[in-house]
Amino acid sequence: MEFNAATIAGFLKGEVVGDPEITVNTFAKIEEGHPGALSFLANPKYEHYLYTTKSSVVLVNRSLVPSGKVEATLIRVENAYESFAALLHLVDRARPRKKGIHPSAVIEPTAVIGRDVFIGPFVYVGENCFVGDECSLYPNVYLGDNTRLGRKCTLNPGVRIYHDCIVGENCVVHAGTVIGSDGFGFAPQSDSEFMKIPQIGNVIIEDNVEIGANVAIDRATMGSTIIRKGVKLDNLIQIGHNVEIGENTVMAGQTGVAGSSKIGKNCMFGGQVGISGHLRVADGTKIGAQSGIPSDVKKDNSVLLGYPAIDHRDFLRSSIIFRQLPELKRKIDDLAKLVELLKKA
Repeated sequence: MEFNAATIAGFLKGEVVGDPEITVNTFAKIEEGHPGALSFLANPKYEHYLYTTKSSVVLVNRSLVPSGKVEATLIRVENAYESFAALLHLVDRARPRKKGIHPSAVIEPTAVIGRDVFIGPFVYVGENCFVGDECSLYPNVYLGDNTRLGRKCTLNPGVRIYHDCIVGENCVVHAGTVIGSDGFGFAPQSDSEFMKIPQIGNVIIEDNVEIGANVAIDRATMGSTIIRKGVKLDNLIQIGHNVEIGENTVMAGQTGVAGSSKIGKNCMFGGQVGISGHLRVADGTKIGAQSGIPSDVKKDNSVLLGYPAIDHRDFLRSSIIFRQLPELKRKIDDLAKLVELLKKA
């Protein structure tokens, strides 16, 4: 598809600076721009690329005052990053959506399939499942018995959803993710062996959730593991049994949440964050990458770093001391030698 700058500016309620008739048909990073591409500038540290980019059109914030000559046509908007995301979303929606049921798919007679769905090769839909209107199930998806999918869900290749799980509307699950696998529940026995505790609950995923590739969300021992609406999970995340993730919380890759923990709404977790079991994390908490949370976070909007995680300001002050430890050790050794000499004297 090809659009001119004037059309794009109209959609974004922006202002064109340059040639309103210049056209673009693809996207590119500003440092890799080429004729016919649209780029954006949101981070000031990339501003120097604005004066060398070959992109035809660049989205910029209204507040930007160029310090040099710009060859590209600019579209000034309130927020360049949000506007760029809106354009990508528009292009993604414009792509033709597959429909129909492939002859190799297996759909049990008791399953209910909505209108305008796509069910790809080698998909299995179990007994008493419900698949909502305009859902897309790509090859090798598995839906266990009594699973329910709301409208406009997309399950990418190889997604497995075990029995009795519920997924809301407008959810996206990426390849290889498993929803509803057994929680890690084993009871120690007197003979030092472990007896498996049956996991008879389910997983509930509310509306507008996106789950990355190769994520594991365990079913509850009893009751439900719950992912609230608007949650975004990156790739390679582990969510334990009976966990609850609050609305609009986002988690980066390799985060792990142990069983029965409750995460508040609007939280942000960096990569490789670890959350211990049976604790609560307050609303709005931000946790830096590779941090560990061994106990409750009680204060809303906390910003934490380290293990065990502490207030980010205390952690940054402590990190200065960490770097000075070798020099402090040397000084202590020198003082110890001096004390010994004074004793002998």
